[in-house]
Amino acid sequence: MASAVAGDVSAGASGSRPVPNRRRGPSNLVWALPPVAVLALVFLYPLALVVQQSVSPDEGGTSLAPYGDVFASASFRSALTTTVWLAAGSTVGCLVLGFVLALVIAFVPFPGGRAVARFIDVFLSFPSFLITLALLFIYGTVGMANGVWTDVTGAADGPFHFLTTPWGVLLAEITYFTPFVMRPLLAAFSQLDTAQLEVASSLGAKPARIVRQVILPEALPALAAGGSLVLVMCLNEFGIVLFTGAKGVTTLPMLVYGKAILESDYPAACVVAVVNIAISVGLYSLYRMVSRRVGA
Repeated sequence: MASAVAGDVSAGASGSRPVPNRRRGPSNLVWALPPVAVLALVFLYPLALVVQQSVSPDEGGTSLAPYGDVFASASFRSALTTTVWLAAGSTVGCLVLGFVLALVIAFVPFPGGRAVARFIDVFLSFPSFLITLALLFIYGTVGMANGVWTDVTGAADGPFHFLTTPWGVLLAEITYFTPFVMRPLLAAFSQLDTAQLEVASSLGAKPARIVRQVILPEALPALAAGGSLVLVMCLNEFGIVLFTGAKGVTTLPMLVYGKAILESDYPAACVVAVVNIAISVGLYSLYRMVSRRVGA
């Protein structure tokens, strides 16, 4: 009897809550049209023009000859190699430096630690050329470091001239992009159970072992997400290379600039741009896949 009453009550309760109709009507499509049209006009149409120009040689018609000419040129191969090694080197440097700095901020108590963590968020909004300009003031030809050297030694010139070399670009990119690795790491460290650290320490584990066996496994997803994002951004970085004045450093974005602005070779510039876009989209897809897996 009681079960029957309970069944009636449950049936009544379930019947009193009708499932809403979620079928999409014409009004939903009408609301979706404006943002889709804006997206197509602002983003997809210019991209389509770039792709179209990449298969439109100066002689007229439609041909893949611009791709063959660009791929066969030594300047493209050199720019591709430079872009890849600078992006990979900067990513590795950001991962190592970002992990160490985030480790210190999260687990080593010191005055102003919270302020430093908040400054990381502010740093993410800085333009890349601002960091490069600061490095020029310090390590430039007439920068502070060379000025101190000449004042102390009496030499006519200082020893710091690396900023206009690939190593200067690498230093600038690591300096600028490291906070993009630190941000997800600090978020991951904030969720780490400190009881694990206390137990490991009470069992006699040294700090290096605690970092290697307790903290690092928890940080790997954040490192993967941050590293993927930094790799994508380094691949497309233009301002840092331009503002360092490294004339011997030509990346894919710089090659696009040179072909389009300096040489007026628009088909070649569009070919390089399409290649750069393809690599960027592939790496961004990898970044999104890693982010979804770690819940970022």
